[in-house]
Amino acid sequence: MEENQIGRQIAEHRRAKGLTQEQLAEEFGVSPQAVSKWENGGSLR
Repeated sequence: MEENQIGRQIAEHRRAKGLTQEQLAEEFGVSPQAVSKWENGGSLR
């Protein structure tokens, strides 16, 4: 699975749960910028 497909799925699931990028970032202990990067096909590492 390509990173951009994974990013789209992350965004879809986040929205389905009614979460903002900031809220998801807090749940995972990362920055909101990291979540944005994941959702936009950036590195998942």
